[in-house]
Amino acid sequence: MDVQHCGNSVLVSARGELDEDGGAVLQRSLADVTADDRDLLVDLHSVVSMDRDGLLHLLELHRRAESLGLRVLVTGWQPQPQQVMAQVAGIPGPGSALGERYALAGFRRLIEQRAQSSRDLADFTAAWLPPGWLPRA
Repeated sequence: MDVQHCGNSVLVSARGELDEDGGAVLQRSLADVTADDRDLLVDLHSVVSMDRDGLLHLLELHRRAESLGLRVLVTGWQPQPQQVMAQVAGIPGPGSALGERYALAGFRRLIEQRAQSSRDLADFTAAWLPPGWLPRA
């Protein structure tokens, strides 16, 4: 993860996998935001995979940046992360315009709620169900 300050903008370039372990790194990217900063640009061009936890961390970064008064733009959605978001959002079909919808606060809240519910269900299943027992699709 690289963080650069360019004028009144903060550029966060993520690489590799965005998962449970990526949260702390993402949140630290806002540590040096100043009152002069106006924009947060998150570049996902080099993120090859993301899971629910990574999506939740990205959404938390988005929420925190907005609370600091930053305008947020997330670019470079690769196929697998885009597919994860589409699955969580319940948007059928490949190539949905998720990057454009992501900026909408209502869409972000929808994704946050669904991702958290999905994560909670996975945690519940892992903690409470006997080994080998999974609901059949």
